[in-house]
Amino acid sequence: MTVGSETVGSAWSLGELRKILGRLGFPEDVDPEDRALICWRGGDSGTWPDRAWRRRAILVLMTVGLLASMGLNAVVGWPDAAGALTFAQRVTGVLFVLSGLVQGAAALMALDHWGRRQFKVSGAIVLLGVLISLATDSLLLFMWLEETEYTPYLLVFLPLWCWSLWALVLLVREKSWTGVPQPKRFAAGVVATALLTAVSLAYSTMYQPSAAPMHFTLRAKFGAARADRGLPFVHVPLSLRMKNTGGIPVYILNDSYTVRGRGAKYSEFPSNEELLSEWRESVGKPGYPAGEADLHVSDLKKTTLSSGHLYGPGKWLEVGQEYYLERVFEVPKGAQYDTVSIDVQVSYMRKDRGKLDVDEFSTAHYSWDEDEDFYCAWQVCGQQLVYQGRLRHNNNLINVTRKPRFVAAIWAPGFPPFSIISSRKFKGGSYKEVRRELDRYGAGLVRADAEVSVAELMRSSGM
Repeated sequence: MTVGSETVGSAWSLGELRKILGRLGFPEDVDPEDRALICWRGGDSGTWPDRAWRRRAILVLMTVGLLASMGLNAVVGWPDAAGALTFAQRVTGVLFVLSGLVQGAAALMALDHWGRRQFKVSGAIVLLGVLISLATDSLLLFMWLEETEYTPYLLVFLPLWCWSLWALVLLVREKSWTGVPQPKRFAAGVVATALLTAVSLAYSTMYQPSAAPMHFTLRAKFGAARADRGLPFVHVPLSLRMKNTGGIPVYILNDSYTVRGRGAKYSEFPSNEELLSEWRESVGKPGYPAGEADLHVSDLKKTTLSSGHLYGPGKWLEVGQEYYLERVFEVPKGAQYDTVSIDVQVSYMRKDRGKLDVDEFSTAHYSWDEDEDFYCAWQVCGQQLVYQGRLRHNNNLINVTRKPRFVAAIWAPGFPPFSIISSRKFKGGSYKEVRRELDRYGAGLVRADAEVSVAELMRSSGM
């Protein structure tokens, strides 16, 4: 409706027309057929294209869709906006939250666009909200198709993707952008926002987490031994040190140190066949390097003297942080060991890739305890400490398009530390899945070892 050259409102029925005329000061009984007062275009007072039930149904569907999409964007973006460790990921989260606010405004404008149309740009704002919904739902659907794992969020973004297609077709047919003062600038702003969001997502999910390298220092050293005056043992100090020398904080998934004494039979003039035979027998045993063979040594036997955690699963090291551990183990004075060696291994995960539930993960469960979910008869599994905790990716887009992920770690005296990341609690997944998840979360392993002769230990103790 226009008075002179000024738009004064929109009417969907003759009753609404009379209400608007009344507010403008016209008589209530004005004759709508009075050509001197009212000029109709494309029909007369009996031509009303509106179907009230259809318009109200569209209004309800449009409003519900925009509000649902607003809620989804808030759920996806808020965890990253509030708690992501990297700036780029926080920017991504903020963009999702802001886009949700735009969709909330679009839901309000839908009431006006399919109502009195008092705002010229209400249709364009609704169109912007629908475009945002189509873009975000398409992104979520594309990421879900990479692995097609069931997640409850699929029941939200898949219907919303179908809804956004329907809404976009409807708004394009209606040319809802009509009334925007500068439609080209509006379109340019939409394109610029989409490009900024795409670049931010690509940077946060691919480039930035891979750009910062990991450096981890691990060292082991034996100290001077001391003889025990009251007992037939020699006490040997052991110093272990690890430091995060990289640019990213790390979680410790599992760690272990093992001290072994080596006994052997010596032969002054061995044959090459004896060397190869001994090497074949030792390869594959715990504590025996596959690429090591001694010509004058045979019948190798290694005995575990001490074993334990270095730092402990579930703990973390900030950038530049280091940790020392001092231990003392005992060697019998008459032991038939020629050397004593230590093997230290630490498995870790980059903290910028995910957030580990450390309270849950740092609690040890005993595999031999029948009341535990991790129970396994010791005759079958041995005696182990089991750790498990929920792991959330630092990019919440991955969390809502994947199954939950869990870290499981197993520790037993004298054995290398074991840890996996998979979608299955404790039982683990396929080798392909475990390998993919370890790479995705930036998991790695560092190792250090040292060896000293028992003769040197005895000499340093004064024996």
